[in-house]
Amino acid sequence: MSKINGTSSKYAATTATPVMIFSVFNLIIMISSCFAQNREIYLVLMEGGVPVAFHGSSNSPSTFVDRSRRSSNLNSDVLKAHAKKLVDSHDEILESTLETGSYNKLYSFKHIVNGFAVHTTPSQAEKLKNRPQIKLVERDRGAKLMTTYSPQFLGLPEGIWKREEAGGGGGGGGDRHSNAAGEGIVIGFVDSGINPLHPSFVYDPLNPSIKKPNNNTPHFSGACETGPQFPVGSCNGKIISARFFSAGAQAVAPLNSSLDFLSPFDAVGHGSHVASTAAGNAGVPVVVNGFHYGEASGMAPHARIAVYKAVYPTIGTLTDVVAAIDQATHDGVDVLTLSVGPDEPPSDTITFLSVFDVFLLYARRAGVFVVQAAGNQGPAASSVVSYSPWAVSAAACSTDRTYPSSLLLGNGQNVEGVGLSGPTLGTGLIFSKLVLANDALKKGGTFPRTPEYVEECQFHEAFDPNIVHGSVIICTFSAGFYNETSTLTAIINTARTLRFFGFLLIANPAYGDYIAEPIPFSVPGIMIPKVSNAQVILKYYEQQTVRDERGFVTKFGAQSAIGEGRVASFEGRAPTVSRFSSRGPDFIDINRTPTDVLKPDILAPGHQIWAAWSPISASEPILTGYNFALLSGTSMATPHIVGIGALIKQYNPLWTPSMIASAITTTATKYDNYGDLILAEGSDTSLYNGTHFDFGAGFVNATCAIDPGLVLSSAAQPPGQPQPPFGDDISTGRIPIIAAELHECSEQIRNIPVLSYTTKRDSSWLVSTLVHYSSTRNSRFGHTI
Repeated sequence: MSKINGTSSKYAATTATPVMIFSVFNLIIMISSCFAQNREIYLVLMEGGVPVAFHGSSNSPSTFVDRSRRSSNLNSDVLKAHAKKLVDSHDEILESTLETGSYNKLYSFKHIVNGFAVHTTPSQAEKLKNRPQIKLVERDRGAKLMTTYSPQFLGLPEGIWKREEAGGGGGGGGDRHSNAAGEGIVIGFVDSGINPLHPSFVYDPLNPSIKKPNNNTPHFSGACETGPQFPVGSCNGKIISARFFSAGAQAVAPLNSSLDFLSPFDAVGHGSHVASTAAGNAGVPVVVNGFHYGEASGMAPHARIAVYKAVYPTIGTLTDVVAAIDQATHDGVDVLTLSVGPDEPPSDTITFLSVFDVFLLYARRAGVFVVQAAGNQGPAASSVVSYSPWAVSAAACSTDRTYPSSLLLGNGQNVEGVGLSGPTLGTGLIFSKLVLANDALKKGGTFPRTPEYVEECQFHEAFDPNIVHGSVIICTFSAGFYNETSTLTAIINTARTLRFFGFLLIANPAYGDYIAEPIPFSVPGIMIPKVSNAQVILKYYEQQTVRDERGFVTKFGAQSAIGEGRVASFEGRAPTVSRFSSRGPDFIDINRTPTDVLKPDILAPGHQIWAAWSPISASEPILTGYNFALLSGTSMATPHIVGIGALIKQYNPLWTPSMIASAITTTATKYDNYGDLILAEGSDTSLYNGTHFDFGAGFVNATCAIDPGLVLSSAAQPPGQPQPPFGDDISTGRIPIIAAELHECSEQIRNIPVLSYTTKRDSSWLVSTLVHYSSTRNSRFGHTI
């Protein structure tokens, strides 16, 4: 997917080109062409005009909407008439302000925000800014995807899932029967769509662990849009609704009909991965390349899924994303998942009041619990891309599961590496010839002597088949990988074509250590990301290799065997904040001026997460054909929090979004499974003591969050009354504290910060807590998928 950033759009279409000619008539054409402008998408918010969700005397935009009473009048004639009035006002302002033919309205927003999206030129957008009816005009910054074992690691089967089965609890009681985790809750996913045929989303009457969906979501009113790869019947009761939004994407880029399906179908895989992590069926076997890795389960496996596709393989626009948010809130989702969003701050608006964040604010006021990915630009300070206090921002961490892999050399040395692959011959105990790629090139070959050909194993035509067949080949991380033009997929294709027994991708001293994540290989392979280990291999290789006076190999004597790399190990320290996870402090403008809001909010597993995938895998060729993928990112952390939020909502159906957020953050722990303060990875993967700007309130504790003992509820002040300040003057007297029915918490933790926020004192950032609860008990983490 293309990245959209910078001060000018990279997806705009040019409307004219100057032509240098000398006739007077053509000179006029040339001058006018010089002043022609690229069209871009602009998001516009109107002054006044109450959106549909808040229409009526009892539901102003400044109050929380009681969603339990909204279903009966969701599509009433009064609301339809009000919606039409808002749309007509959008058309009127465009027609009276902009030149005919100079614009194209893409969407009218009317459910939670009064505004519209328009495709026009910067000069026409300036005209809109000058109209008194317009509150804000903002250029579309684009949208980006923020790229099993997790339920056990969070203690769900022994804790919160058991409690859902047993019943009881506070908050007015929910529908709690056996294997009903998430029953009656609708989770909305604004993402790249969904693969409806995946076993994580289907109803299988022959599988007793997959319960037949019930129609127990009367508060929800969605629709099932069909199209390519998404036929009638794709909404099966598990997937309760599916829509797609493409006006923004189609306005700014030519879409590829073989990948950019105009339907809710997921050609990327990201949306399916996120949805199955939060709400996928329980007990789904994870099988990749014929190997069974375990069973995958969503956090709330009986929650319903509502799909809002807004990002495509070719492009993603913020316009399509906010249109999806508007519709999802109107449909009645309980929880909204945003593992997508802009990856840069607005250029001319404070971060909290960008159009995107305003949509999140009013979604929450409409009763939706909103969870957003913190971003993948860590570990730099102030790298978060989730800014506002009304959305819960998820940071990513590791679990205690790893996939160790090793290379056995002929001299008996073992070298550690990374790679999800099977072993070479004899379960990795039978040695094969070890050959450096540069020593296996065709003599007299006409290919270019670039790193891609001679070191990185990208092109099979560079090699002598007689040398590489049945050998383990040493490929080197060089310029192509550094410039992101070389791929592991190309190495695997070369290995398959020439029938390598296996391959290595070793670090290059010229570039230093590289970051390696386990990826399923269809041939035996291992990545050696540390230069020190690479030097051990090369030293052994040279000792065993005979060369002539010109340096050509006359005898290959080195041998090696690649060991089993697909068996998980459950040891070591966890959780640890992942290197890529974006960090605070939060900031208020493009200059990254700090502001008094703690970000990220919460830490959840987001490193090496198994979940559903789409075999088309449009953006990740190495995963083509797979039904599951092992991915890392705050995109993977977000659905963990979403699923936990759904379970809390099920158990406490009358709780508001702020109460759910309070329950999650006030029960989080700052300590790992060793009882020490959570550590965070630096840029070189070294570890340091984490802070609240790394992990927010701490690592999520699902079992305790369902019944925290007390929750802090917040609501906006009614119109005309002073709003709570964004600053140091925070008064606990203005925060309602609501007691929940107390049950013993099976997850035992210590030193829990109940509420954290940041304060600025003499330009020095401090972390304060309003309330602090202490015990002296240790955390426990599970050890199976």
